[in-house]
Amino acid sequence: MRSAELVAGSRGGGNRVQRELAPLALVAPVTVPNGRRARAESEPWTRTSRRAPPTVGIKLKRQVLPELYARQAVTVFEQEHFQGKCLEFTSECCNIEECGLDNIRSIRVESGAWVGFEHHDFQGQQFVLERGEYPHWDAYSGSLSYHVERFMSLRPIYCASHQSSRMMIFERENFMGRSVELCDDYPSLQAMGWMWPEVGSMHVQCGAFVCYQHPGYRGQQYIMECERHSGDYQHWKNWGSHCQTPQIQSIRRIQH
Repeated sequence: MRSAELVAGSRGGGNRVQRELAPLALVAPVTVPNGRRARAESEPWTRTSRRAPPTVGIKLKRQVLPELYARQAVTVFEQEHFQGKCLEFTSECCNIEECGLDNIRSIRVESGAWVGFEHHDFQGQQFVLERGEYPHWDAYSGSLSYHVERFMSLRPIYCASHQSSRMMIFERENFMGRSVELCDDYPSLQAMGWMWPEVGSMHVQCGAFVCYQHPGYRGQQYIMECERHSGDYQHWKNWGSHCQTPQIQSIRRIQH
């Protein structure tokens, strides 16, 4: 067993809770008498089933709970430390310049989960924003390898559900190769049993996740949602317009 640190609240701080995480288990499908497939962690590897049900005869349905569509609210500020001109948003904004702001340099998320983008029209670097305060760029950037302070569009993540998020990651593109099912937070995939520094494709069954390029929730961020692409991310180029590599080394659930 390995312990991982889950950060509650804003990314810039908050209470820390210790949780015990079991090692990841590679999923190998086996045939059962009724002709369906079930996951078996101890069987020799044969081939990967794209959407293996968690138990025999039960299929996991993608769902978004109605209460998750409650009011989403975020206040953005033109200057750091919540100074300067500010605006409140309760829905997406594809270009903050059209709303009278030159840039966003600090953020206060009052409810819901949001994703911010470096450029207009939801393009470029992605920044996950959960409930809390972000007084400056470093608080939400995820320690990116290069410094960028542009923040020009944002939208809510309606399907975020910390308690009921589930996804499959695959070794190769188009849901091929070995796979593993995730339903927790993993600060290091390799430490938990994933043997590769990269992920070829993903299928989000329910909820939303943020994937990071490096261990410890650092580097480029990629937001994966069950409502986008029907939850199917067949190739790493589907992860975002800024994605240049399939390298993923830590993943966590997005808190609503």
